Amino acid sequence: MKKLILAAALLSASAFAQGSGPFTVAETGRGFFRLQDAVNAIGGGDGTIRIAAGTYKDCAIVSDGRVAFAAVTAGTAIFDGGTCEGKATLVLRGRDAAVDGLVFRGVTVPDHNGAGIRLEKGNLTVTGTAFRDSEQGILTTDDPAQVLTVRRSTFSGLGTCEGAGGCAHGLYTGTGGTLELTNNRFERGRGGHYAKARARRVTIVDNSFDDTQGKTTNYMIDLSSGSTGRIAGNEFVMGKDKENHSAFITVAPEARTNPSAGLVITGNRASLAPGVTSPSNFVADWSHEPLKISGNQLGKGITLLDVRN
Repeated sequence: MKKLILAAALLSASAFAQGSGPFTVAETGRGFFRLQDAVNAIGGGDGTIRIAAGTYKDCAIVSDGRVAFAAVTAGTAIFDGGTCEGKATLVLRGRDAAVDGLVFRGVTVPDHNGAGIRLEKGNLTVTGTAFRDSEQGILTTDDPAQVLTVRRSTFSGLGTCEGAGGCAHGLYTGTGGTLELTNNRFERGRGGHYAKARARRVTIVDNSFDDTQGKTTNYMIDLSSGSTGRIAGNEFVMGKDKENHSAFITVAPEARTNPSAGLVITGNRASLAPGVTSPSNFVADWSHEPLKISGNQLGKGITLLDVRN
């Protein structure tokens, strides 16, 4: 009888442990105390990890499958500085991924390139997520087929130019692929650009870029290698603590790898913050291709277009 009671107690404890962790695989109901264990339980399949309210020093690598990470209550699941492979809190190289309602903060690594999310393979959709006080929010590698979609998220206190390899940025996409930014807020940059993209095509619509509390920042949208697509309905305010105040948006400042002909820049609003006296250009263009720029509202001291060599 004692053995039966002990066995039952052990079974109950095991079931409790599996079901009570903060990281729950929605499809099975199994709970885990380590995020990586929850990812491993999904393996090469499709699954959603529901994350309870709390602050975690955890990280995970997705090597296969389609994995979604979702806060049970948006804004209450906070990942505080944990990194895998010296890269990011989430290192994603599965088939596809989604992130919903999480908070990433305090992410730093020795090469000053730490990110909340590092996307190395597959597509990624991010919704209602906050990236705070880190070196980078999202960083992607080169992938011509990749689609990164970010909606209703906040990028605050990001960027640095301390690394020997160059600057980190609020958001940085590699060569190729597609970037879609909708209804996001970029603010309080700490170096580098707010959004730096080498994507072949961009859709950047209805976002806010608030540089009033930025420190040693550069451009707000940097299309480093050129791009086509649409930049529309965004609000830009340039602050005074700038490393480079010469433009809000740049097209092909580093290379003309991607075509830029037909890039639409329309219906945006740009201004200088109170006390800023340095003039600026709304668009600086190195592509020398026909851009479609119209209907933008520019404040005092801002010139519409500067074509550069």
